[in-house]
Amino acid sequence: MTASWYGRRFEVTIGPVAHGGHCVARHEGRVVFVRHTLPGERVIAEVTEDRSGSFCRADAVEVLSASPDRVTPPCPVAVPGGCGGCDWQHATWESQRALKAEVVSEQLRRLAGVSMPVEVEELPGGPLRWRTRVRLTVDDDGRAGFRAHRSHRVVPIADCPISAYGTVDEVVGRSWPPGATLAVTVDANADTHVTVDGADAPTAVERAARREWRVSADGFWQAHPDAADLYAEVVATWSDLRPGESAWDLYAGAGLFASVLAAQVGPSGQVMAVESFHPAAVEAADNLADLPQVRVFAGRTESVLRAGEGPDPDVVVLDPPRKGAGREVVDIIAARDPRRVVYIACDPAALARDVATFAGHGYSLAALRAFDAFPMTHHIECVALLTR
Repeated sequence: MTASWYGRRFEVTIGPVAHGGHCVARHEGRVVFVRHTLPGERVIAEVTEDRSGSFCRADAVEVLSASPDRVTPPCPVAVPGGCGGCDWQHATWESQRALKAEVVSEQLRRLAGVSMPVEVEELPGGPLRWRTRVRLTVDDDGRAGFRAHRSHRVVPIADCPISAYGTVDEVVGRSWPPGATLAVTVDANADTHVTVDGADAPTAVERAARREWRVSADGFWQAHPDAADLYAEVVATWSDLRPGESAWDLYAGAGLFASVLAAQVGPSGQVMAVESFHPAAVEAADNLADLPQVRVFAGRTESVLRAGEGPDPDVVVLDPPRKGAGREVVDIIAARDPRRVVYIACDPAALARDVATFAGHGYSLAALRAFDAFPMTHHIECVALLTR
């Protein structure tokens, strides 16, 4: 077993970007994942985590030779040892998107055997003040903040440059119960909602796909104000449904994509929406009550599909959690033989794994769009079209 390098400092040359908000370096035969770096830089790295395996994690505590894409972070705590929420504040916005495109391409190539060009598209509004839903943690002194990278340590903050006005600025400078979790949302009406430890969450009003949505303020909705509308437009274009056909919306949340599918299949068609989180399924049923062609099922996706619910779909739309849909769900979808699958993914590795599983059933990746819906972080949203 290799002796732990925790706390050790050494000089390294930074290699390519890796999935997760860091770049890869090598030192004395070991892989080192280094945050706060850019490819090609020469830095002093300090090891922050080492489990004595083939790799360790580190922060760049000194930059000896900087990339031309390096900039000063707009947030004073987006530094080694600071807040763990942002990964790329030290890079230009253009280079952030290029790095994310490399990550998506590499994951598809390595895990799915698919080579295709990837462009990460920017969303309106720029890289700052986009986040309308924020979750904070309170430290022992009652101050709101964010956790450090891969740590439970709370970093108190005075501001958050990526958070929309009406979120973080509403809770900093106030005293909160130590250890509490704060969910802060500013909705489409510009109303701020603060939920403490999930108790008595208010209802937020959102607008997307030409509809108004009422959702829990601490529940799931896209954090970027333009994301929900954009993804709904892509789903509408790629689903290509006709009146009277059938569709599934899996991991349906509040029912956004089900509403898009319902408009395409019309009153004579059928849409099955499946959501495992019961309160969200109730919200979906309420939000879609004017669309009788939609049936909402509350339950684990695997369980509902195994029960044989719903008609055979012409098109399936799925927006699974970060871990992806997984083999069982993909197998069941493929067995029902839809002509198209539209897959919304927040993790490129999970997407690539599921694309590979779909390929085993004869589905190929026909198109892909990637969006920088989370500027300054390593997160990427992809929408993939799979066809027979």
